[in-house]
Amino acid sequence: MTPTASSLTAGITPSVARALLYQAPAGQTETTIDRSQFENRPAFSVADVLRESPGISVKQGNGPRDIGISIRGSNARNGFGIRNLVIFEDGFPVTQPDGLSRSDLIDPKAYSAIDVIRGPSSALFGNYATGGALNFRTRPGRTIDGVEYGVEGGSFGYLNNYLATGKKVGNFEGSLFASDARGDGFIGNSWFNTQTVNFLGTLQATPDDRFTVKFINNNLDTRLPLRQTLTQYYQNPYQQGCTTGGNVALGCPTVSLFNNGFNGLTTPQTATEAGLGRFDRRTIVGGRWEHDFDNTTTWRNQFVFDDRNINQPTGSTSAIGDFPSYNYMSDITKRGEIFGLESTVYFGAFYNTLTASSDSRFVMPGGNATLGRLQSNTWSDTTNYGVRAREELKLTPQLTAIAGIGWEATHLKGINTAYNYGTSPVPNPTIIPTTADRQFQNTAPELALLYKLNPEWLFRARVATGYGTPQVSNLFVLSTGAPGNNTQLQTQTNLGYDIGFDWTPNSALKFSATGFYEFFRNELVSQATQVSGVSYMFNAPRSEHRGIELAADWKFYRGWRFTAAYTYLDQFYTEYTEDIRSTGAGGTVFSFNRAGNKIPGISPHELTARLGYEQMWGPLAGLGAFVEVQWKDSFYMDNANLQRAPGYELVNLNVHYKTDLISDYFKSLNVYFEVRNVFDRTYVASANNIQNTVTGGVQGLSGTGSIYAGSPRAFIAGMKLAFK
Repeated sequence: MTPTASSLTAGITPSVARALLYQAPAGQTETTIDRSQFENRPAFSVADVLRESPGISVKQGNGPRDIGISIRGSNARNGFGIRNLVIFEDGFPVTQPDGLSRSDLIDPKAYSAIDVIRGPSSALFGNYATGGALNFRTRPGRTIDGVEYGVEGGSFGYLNNYLATGKKVGNFEGSLFASDARGDGFIGNSWFNTQTVNFLGTLQATPDDRFTVKFINNNLDTRLPLRQTLTQYYQNPYQQGCTTGGNVALGCPTVSLFNNGFNGLTTPQTATEAGLGRFDRRTIVGGRWEHDFDNTTTWRNQFVFDDRNINQPTGSTSAIGDFPSYNYMSDITKRGEIFGLESTVYFGAFYNTLTASSDSRFVMPGGNATLGRLQSNTWSDTTNYGVRAREELKLTPQLTAIAGIGWEATHLKGINTAYNYGTSPVPNPTIIPTTADRQFQNTAPELALLYKLNPEWLFRARVATGYGTPQVSNLFVLSTGAPGNNTQLQTQTNLGYDIGFDWTPNSALKFSATGFYEFFRNELVSQATQVSGVSYMFNAPRSEHRGIELAADWKFYRGWRFTAAYTYLDQFYTEYTEDIRSTGAGGTVFSFNRAGNKIPGISPHELTARLGYEQMWGPLAGLGAFVEVQWKDSFYMDNANLQRAPGYELVNLNVHYKTDLISDYFKSLNVYFEVRNVFDRTYVASANNIQNTVTGGVQGLSGTGSIYAGSPRAFIAGMKLAFK
């Protein structure tokens, strides 16, 4: 568990750890993934490290490091990006005001630890925290204390060069990380090239004032394959021979593109022919000022500018736009006593906004993502503001009570201008505007109890709430994938109960168990449409999520270590009637009661287990190895529960060696070699939800592609050299 807020602030001068005062206080259901758990292995994306936490599941997104991250299945039901959880870096938000996060900018090598906060957490983190939150902590400069250069590479042309430098000099502490990663990809048309820069600096300007600056920039250039149907996946999972639409191998997905770029005849093309991909930039600049009024009271002010610039020809259309956002926060934390009881009081206010104009343009034949006419333009404005309060009170030396509440107002405004070109060969569109002006108010209380029976046992109980409003873009997409009026979407809310314990009988064993039950209203669920790359969002009136999370870390014999993270999820609709129009012109509308059906995208069982050995003495000290097993159970892909994505079991093997160097210039050397997917299993790394259809009164499945295969057997080697 995270230390209490008072212990986090006592006696600290410039330090990244201060960010935890706001991000992971006592009472949350929380796990911290330490750098030691991924330092001696390849770590290209967050998928390589987040599996170490129970409650976490990951799936491949639209790009090399674009990973869909779910806490308790929160994001598994969405088609792209990350929703239903809030992400921070060193306490600075990297989730934009519209609730969208992407992991392209996250290179795990930059971080010292990752805090995983599980369960509804809107009382502390506001809008979109129905699943929880993540806080990535950059390596402090003093822990680097010099320069580190690393390189890793391996199968499928993968190569990553990176540099980390940091120092603590007087009252200033700073660290800088930069990486260049590129590869050919293991699926056809998945070449990538991405650069990341990440800086954190803190200045203790006076004994009472600290200034922190954060900067992140990521450039992404990647080709992008089309998603496959399950049948196509079984035929050709890695999309080999999918070069030309006229003569392609079995199992190659294609996309139909208008020959003239706006209507009429179409030509099927593969992703390679069309030149599909993503060409994005993300830039984040943040500043924080912390002032201590006295040794018990801290005032913090924080500002973040976050600009997401996209050019994404991912299917039959291309999304093009710039999404600049601004986030302000101010809070006060007071440590002291109330009625003689140790107390930590927190109160804060916040405001964030995002205003953008984005285009959707048709992609046409010709290669290199040739753009046709404008399909639609969306102007959007998203604003959130509110207040939060929290009290942590130590009722007895063993018992701590936590109470918090958050209130937030959200205003969504937008105009979607659709261009209907009809059947005329002359581009003379009918302009169809759809407007939205929605206001939401949400309140989220939470209560928690921590009971430390003795140094070995800590018992936890928590009841908390979460809420998440739709994005403006969700309001303008119909179930057909065409632009239109979907402005009736409501806020999703959830009420969750957690109960669990942490058992630490000695320094060699840590075991944690948590059971949870969450009740959702108007759950926002996404599903793929007939238009490639376009998803449709709907509300399911009532649903229930329940499960168990287990974590173990056991150093059972000198040098030996066993770790495991297991998650069981049981998520189902309790009230939802889906209306589906049968195929054909003027088809009949059929209604289907989905109550009792499993929510698609949710794997009921996930396990990551590792057995490792580290030689701790003698001439081979620093040599280590581990074997790792990853298991993901099969799951439904549609609301009718007609089709399952297959589960899988993967085995990874790793050998590594780290040694200190006796030199005037070098500090240490770390080398590692890993075999991923040792038995070369073919498996599904991503399967988005798909629509059901009705033909002759019988339910079926749309032919929408939703699947990306995971990597076949891969060999990766790496080296890190630390300089003084």
